[in-house]
Amino acid sequence: MSILKQAYQPEQFQEKGHELIQLLSQYLSSALTASSKKMIPWNTPKKELSFWKDHLQNGTSDTLFKTIIEHSIQLHNPNYMGHQICPPLPITALSNTLSALLNNGMAVYEMGIASSSIERIIIEHLAEHIGYKEQAGGFLTSGGTLANLTAMLSARKAKASEDVWRAGSGNKLAIMVSEEAHYCIDRAARIMGLGDDGIIKIPVTESYQINSDLLENYYQASIAKGIEVIALVGSAPSTSTGIYDDLEALANFSKKHNLWFHVDGAHGGAAIYSEKYKHILKGIEQADSVVIDGHKMLMTPSLTTALIYQNGQEAHQTFNQKAHYLLETSKDEDWYNIAKRTFECTKSMMSIHWYVILKTYGKQIFDEFVTTLYDLGNSFAELIDKTLDFEYALQPQSNIVCFRYKKSDWTEKETNTINAQIRQRIVEKGEFYIVQTKLMDSFYLRVTLMNPFTSEVHLTGLLDHIREIASEL
Repeated sequence: MSILKQAYQPEQFQEKGHELIQLLSQYLSSALTASSKKMIPWNTPKKELSFWKDHLQNGTSDTLFKTIIEHSIQLHNPNYMGHQICPPLPITALSNTLSALLNNGMAVYEMGIASSSIERIIIEHLAEHIGYKEQAGGFLTSGGTLANLTAMLSARKAKASEDVWRAGSGNKLAIMVSEEAHYCIDRAARIMGLGDDGIIKIPVTESYQINSDLLENYYQASIAKGIEVIALVGSAPSTSTGIYDDLEALANFSKKHNLWFHVDGAHGGAAIYSEKYKHILKGIEQADSVVIDGHKMLMTPSLTTALIYQNGQEAHQTFNQKAHYLLETSKDEDWYNIAKRTFECTKSMMSIHWYVILKTYGKQIFDEFVTTLYDLGNSFAELIDKTLDFEYALQPQSNIVCFRYKKSDWTEKETNTINAQIRQRIVEKGEFYIVQTKLMDSFYLRVTLMNPFTSEVHLTGLLDHIREIASEL
């Protein structure tokens, strides 16, 4: 039998599949209980690259899966408190396998019959919880960066005085956004050719919310320069701080000046499911568009992001383009030919992850996940409050907490230097994983509490770990 025919044999797939499921089950058992001393297998980029080059030439395929697991960070470990990506539900590993093997591309309906219909259901479900009416619509796409860019293109299509898509732009256009907003908004503006003047960054208050009192001044200053402002973006929350903008105030300003109001809820938009915390999203129902990542706070594998429009027809206007071999002209809404509304032509069957979770566990699992982690953010702040050698930057609104180790006789420069060294040493030791951020030129350690099995015991352990490192330094 040729190697090609052998590679497609169901028997080989079944054998390897059983092997992988066994390994992943063992990984879960070890990671969830933090039984392994290290949860990040730190290595320098140069050494890690060298390892895999050698493995390709000399390693055995029999232990390939095991080796990849051993060289990967453990998101399911309670000591993982790093970037904003969740430990996916184990059942979504199965839906991921299903998507990978079926490989239904979803550009047109015929290529994604089940997944296109399922995606429609997921969008309607999200729209309902945002507070949108029946005319809402949208789609899933590959990550928050692409979703936010698409939303800004929708804003340009809807609000610019010229039809830029057809005629190009003779006018200077701009987007208003918090200076603490995710960098992808700035990137979107530059991809759209708006340049330095096209991204109007509004200073934040002492609590790191966009300062809505300054909106009018910045808006009028741009108008005076001959710049046409098309959109205002609210952060829900800011990636650096975990602080939510006042979405209601931003909605009111957008209505006053006929701006497209967009909410980047990639991380915290999932709070629409939390009975305890959904109040912090008040005003989101007035947004023209909303982005929510499934792979951040809704327990799906990456990448899968929802872009939801208050008026679903806006999604059909963004890319007004013909590709006759793909897209037919239809008299109805044509929601099922997704390539008409997205950058992607082919995309994965990402909707099935959301659907499998909803069908298996119900929406209450989203409430429990978000509420548990947001509660934990507040608990960590309370824990820090009780110490003499730690301080947090802001009272947390979410599961993101910025804090630092500090001695009363240290200068600000010394504090910044020591905390930067602490963060690097934490990664090298590999027992915990956290990241860092800068707030007003001050260096802070930052945790994003993504694992619902993280407890105060683990957080206390992190503080003790930092103290040990500081004493070594």
